[in-house]
Amino acid sequence: MSSDNTYKKTKIGQHTLKPETLMMSYGYDPKFSEGSVKPPVFLTSTFSYATPEEGEEFFHVMAGRKEAPDDGVGGLIYSRFNHPNVEIIEDRLALMEGAESAIMFSSGMGAISSTLLAYLRPGDVIVQSAPLYGGTETLIRKFLPEFNIETEDFDNGLDKEAMLEAFRAGAKKGRLAMVFIETPSNPTNTMVDFVALNEALDIIEEETGQRPVTVCDNTLLGPVFQQVVPQGIDIAVYSVTKYIGGHSDLVAGAVCGARKVLKPIRSVRGALGLNLDPHTSWMISRSLETLTIRMQRAEDSGRKVAQWIAENPYISARVTHPDFIDDPQYKEVYKRQCSGAGSTFSFVVNAPKSEVFKFINALSIFKSAVSLGGSESLICHPASTTHSGVAQELRAKAGVTDGLVRLSIGLEHPEDLIADLDNAFKMVFKEAKAA
Repeated sequence: MSSDNTYKKTKIGQHTLKPETLMMSYGYDPKFSEGSVKPPVFLTSTFSYATPEEGEEFFHVMAGRKEAPDDGVGGLIYSRFNHPNVEIIEDRLALMEGAESAIMFSSGMGAISSTLLAYLRPGDVIVQSAPLYGGTETLIRKFLPEFNIETEDFDNGLDKEAMLEAFRAGAKKGRLAMVFIETPSNPTNTMVDFVALNEALDIIEEETGQRPVTVCDNTLLGPVFQQVVPQGIDIAVYSVTKYIGGHSDLVAGAVCGARKVLKPIRSVRGALGLNLDPHTSWMISRSLETLTIRMQRAEDSGRKVAQWIAENPYISARVTHPDFIDDPQYKEVYKRQCSGAGSTFSFVVNAPKSEVFKFINALSIFKSAVSLGGSESLICHPASTTHSGVAQELRAKAGVTDGLVRLSIGLEHPEDLIADLDNAFKMVFKEAKAA
């Protein structure tokens, strides 16, 4: 892999190249594409073989009957299974996450649902952290029980005993097959301690004789500010639509992990037809080149905006930005697991939904929309949008109230974003306070 004679080299002499550098060229050799510096878009449904014998070998590998000779994914067959554009970004995303392999999907929920289908069977139990992204909550709590897959949850991911209690409760229901976490969580930025999680899993493995696969949604901070696979998580899942895509102009998903762990997920992707198309793959290869600087700039602006909201003169606001959560245990875990705070956070005000809606309507720069991680700043009211399908009692337990507002800070100048917020806060909350 580190050979100077390959287009997948990761070293120059003894110097290991940084991911930011590798995003420009790793996995692509211009000599195979008429010298084109950037990969072309391979708009083809099928690929020819040099010989029928070669085609037979490719299908053996694709079906899992044989291992790929280079520990890769095998030869090109059909774009539902693989194609050059998707293989390039799979190689590059794996490097960013610090994982052995990656698989791209046509959406983040496609990545999550394929992972669940690959590892869960009727009678199994999945334990989840709470809260999760609304779409994931709906999939796990509404659809999995229809297939006789039980669920259990925990809401304190910093407490080993709380997690162990949930694991034991789950194990009483059936085979504990998976632990699915989201850290930081969307939209409250609560965290799960990987060390405590794995210590609890060590205990449950000793008690039950088997260890569940661990899955972490790393969308909010990864892969720049948090890599979860190197910290003992089996599978990282991503909504690539968000920061990795970064421009709110595509929908995609991914999973990262060891090749052996991802093998059954790749089979599900092929069977269900959830591979990512060549054009979107090409767009992501472009986005990966600027991912680090985009996330760093947005994080810097996000911290400034969060500071202003925390100190605003109009209404008391509790800010869930990781740098503003005043809990010693949280801070210790955040510092150990993450290298940055990202730019998606919420604030909570003691105001009815009607006033919160007036506030959102008063903004000019922030766009009222779901999603996050794009170049533009977005604002949404999770209780009535992304988490509206989650039972009210679960929303309340997770802190997703009518007074919670989520922000995704983009690449605008932070002073302009603060001016926009100041105007809306003044118009709505100052008037409400005066009344």
